[in-house]
Amino acid sequence: MTAKSSTKRIKSEEVKIWLPKLTKYERARIIGARALQIAMGAPILVDFSSIQEKDPVKIAMKELELGVLPITVRRKLPSGHYQDIPLKWLL
Repeated sequence: MTAKSSTKRIKSEEVKIWLPKLTKYERARIIGARALQIAMGAPILVDFSSIQEKDPVKIAMKELELGVLPITVRRKLPSGHYQDIPLKWLL
């Protein structure tokens, strides 16, 4: 017997973004997660020669700034539903 999740996903045609930009918390979470990935050896998605510093956080910030990260932001709604919003929609 499996337990049913109480949250439901909203279909892409029903997505209405209440805030069409990243919050400071989402931005910090994305940069931190991506910096950790880079530090652990993940491939860098921007031209490495255009970056002066080799700090993973600076590289992650540059990737976010250029919009090359294939990340989806999940926002929970008061109704219990959630929205999966592509990062490119929020930049």
